[in-house]
Amino acid sequence: MAEVERVLTEGAEGKYLLFELGGEEYGIEILRVREIIGLMDITPVPQSLPFIRGVINLRGKIIPVLDMRRRFGMEEGEYTERSCIIVTELKNGKDQLMLGMLVDGVREVANIPADQIDPAPQFGASVDTRYIMGMAKMKERVAILLDVEKLLKDGEVALLEEVPRG
Repeated sequence: MAEVERVLTEGAEGKYLLFELGGEEYGIEILRVREIIGLMDITPVPQSLPFIRGVINLRGKIIPVLDMRRRFGMEEGEYTERSCIIVTELKNGKDQLMLGMLVDGVREVANIPADQIDPAPQFGASVDTRYIMGMAKMKERVAILLDVEKLLKDGEVALLEEVPRG
């Protein structure tokens, strides 16, 4: 493994919240998770980004909700009783931006050692992999570890800040 790859994967070691999306397994660092809430009414926001499902009112705070299926260009599916919103916090300069991630369901919290994490594969310029922190190898399955800070491009973060907060 190249030195740069080793450093990247060692930094990725830790606890991850694993969730399902379109039949695949993904993970985000548990320290980024503020809470997990059941599916609730999401109010659409006109003229927002196509992958923004809308906003929710969580104890008086208006939080934009990112539809992870739409974000990754997946086929839209039915959300079920297992579907939930993972509330995360993004750093935006000095500010913190709360963001909900609509997913198919949460699986578990897993401790993933560095030797079980490979760097994101290179797919060429046609596939954007900047938000992939690494690929976790767990027994017979693979989970794509996401960097929540890179799920949105800079311009998209700026547009999210314009979403009405009530």
